[in-house]
Amino acid sequence: MQRVLVVDDSSATRAYVRAALESGSDVQVVEAASGFDALRLLPRETFDLLVVDINMPNINGLELVSFIRQSETHRDTPLLIISTEASERDVSRGMALGANGYLAKPFTAQALLDAVANVQAGKNG
Repeated sequence: MQRVLVVDDSSATRAYVRAALESGSDVQVVEAASGFDALRLLPRETFDLLVVDINMPNINGLELVSFIRQSETHRDTPLLIISTEASERDVSRGMALGANGYLAKPFTAQALLDAVANVQAGKNG
């Protein structure tokens, strides 16, 4: 079973991502409503994939990605950014910090599954 941490301050987005990822596959989704929630979970658990929003209060997604990539435990965990911020500059910043993929909101469930498959296969995009 794959364990996925979804970090987004929108409960609707977390529910949508959970439904898409859990549809027909052996996936367990753990939700974090903020960067702080994620920082509390990460030291205690291991995940096969991290899905992180950028626009969150207090600790934003880019700060969280930076922290994750400095962590011994999660440094190599595949990480997908999901965000309404989709300019070339935003994507470049996310990828430079260590994201393995970037998906602009709004997205379809199929686009999410394709992005996750690409990230897990080691393809950037």
